[in-house]
Amino acid sequence: MPETYILSQGYTPLLVSLPHGGTFIPADIENQMSFEGRQTPDTDWHVNLLYDFVRDLGASLIAATHSRYVIDLNRDPGGIPLYKDADNTELVPQTTFDYLPIYTKGNEPTHEDKQNRAREFWHPYHTALNQELSLIKDRHGYAILFDGHSIKSNVPRFFKGKLPDLNLGTGNGLTADTTLINSAFSILENSSYSAVLDERFTGGYITRSLGNPKDNIHAIQLELTWANYMMESPPYRFLDQKAKKLQAVLKYLIETIIQWKPYS
Repeated sequence: MPETYILSQGYTPLLVSLPHGGTFIPADIENQMSFEGRQTPDTDWHVNLLYDFVRDLGASLIAATHSRYVIDLNRDPGGIPLYKDADNTELVPQTTFDYLPIYTKGNEPTHEDKQNRAREFWHPYHTALNQELSLIKDRHGYAILFDGHSIKSNVPRFFKGKLPDLNLGTGNGLTADTTLINSAFSILENSSYSAVLDERFTGGYITRSLGNPKDNIHAIQLELTWANYMMESPPYRFLDQKAKKLQAVLKYLIETIIQWKPYS
């Protein structure tokens, strides 16, 4: 069984987190899953490849190895819904984004199963996140967390119609300094892609729980759509030419974030 995450330490104030790019499922869990669940269709496909340049820019990188179907690292461990008055997926998801059951009948995770998974998978990732942000803050006086996600362009469960290409979330401006938010969003809205700020995706648990500008920790989330870098249906193939165009914008964004300094 692989480690629950991989961590590469950089030398800039930025930590990039990729909590939903993993696909590994332990055999004992996979044996309880439906055919649809074992396909892990709601993976943030290829985000590790899409953001493979960030280490060359000096950013630290943490990426989950296990599927979000094992446990969702971007949800509250107490089960508090992420979005009020909206459809939410759980800490341990029971259905796919298309409402298909992830587990075969009678094999759904028990309360004890969920607690065990939180201890084995959720807490190590979050411990590493907190430790790395603390190290970065000690070194630079502040730390920046960039939480990277991707999603299918059309997901009726969460959003009517086609999603914008680039969805920046900052907890409605609470998780990062305003000047950082404005600098980051300026890159996106002036690109060739459609971009929105704090609309359907305002940042998940990671962004909202760790972003604290008053404590010199700034967090933002980017949810981008698959259509701009990959096939949106199986086999979910990475499309190099499309990806290169998107990566140029992402690289400019990450460079801008790294160069930002508080109180400047």
